[in-house]
Amino acid sequence: MRTMATAPTGSAQSLLQSWYPTTTVPLTIHSFPSLEPVSLEHWSTQHLHLPLRRDLLYRAICYEGDSHRQGSASSKTRYQVAGSHTKIRPQKGSGLARAGTRQSPIFRGGGKPFGPHPRDFSTRLNKKIYDQAWRTALSYRYRRGELIVCQDGMDFDFPSMLHHIPKRGINKPIHDAYIRKYMTGILKELQLTGRTLFITAGRRRGNLHQGMLLAPRLGRVLDLADVDVKDLLETRKVVMERSVLRDMISQHQSDLVSNIVIHGAAHKGPPLGVEMLPKQ
Repeated sequence: MRTMATAPTGSAQSLLQSWYPTTTVPLTIHSFPSLEPVSLEHWSTQHLHLPLRRDLLYRAICYEGDSHRQGSASSKTRYQVAGSHTKIRPQKGSGLARAGTRQSPIFRGGGKPFGPHPRDFSTRLNKKIYDQAWRTALSYRYRRGELIVCQDGMDFDFPSMLHHIPKRGINKPIHDAYIRKYMTGILKELQLTGRTLFITAGRRRGNLHQGMLLAPRLGRVLDLADVDVKDLLETRKVVMERSVLRDMISQHQSDLVSNIVIHGAAHKGPPLGVEMLPKQ
């Protein structure tokens, strides 16, 4: 006798859905400098939840380090040293060792044998591997709770007392010490212990840059164009603006975006943040 398969019940359907892989992760957007949560967004796991790949991070950091080497060291050979190239003494009869020209490497002021010359230290790395290393570094920070995303325009105001200090005849070192103490108190209140990296985009944030410049032991401020993979990994926490994260992901997702057009369309990659809970 033929039997008919029964349709899955509601509990079975929910059980099947629970086994589906997660495709998005939540990301909280904070206000600055209070770091109070403002909104909640969905981001793709391909952006902020990649598995840790130490090999990719190592290759990316080596690639960046090689690209930053100037390779401008230069030394003169014996044929580039100025002066007469005649023999300094006869071959025999002087009682001294045989010698050629004054430019010989055995004499002081002579040429340098096998010395450094200008060269290019940069190495090659596939762009898709480099982009995946960027998102791996962001994912590592996200999973550890060390990635803080704030609203655009990240800056704060100094107390009015700090603006009146120069007018009262107090010298600049004391004024800088007040700012350093104020910055230490703010970061301690926000539980940003250790060194913190602030990443901004667009115009320069005057007070934030000035405060972190006077307190380098607390961290530093970088523009998006100056950030590397190594910068994302060497500090205790990373605080960035929302537009910085969007630009950072959009610039480093070549392995997720297809250049092949099929039926008039190409895969543009996962969306860059979908708002779940709007601003209150």
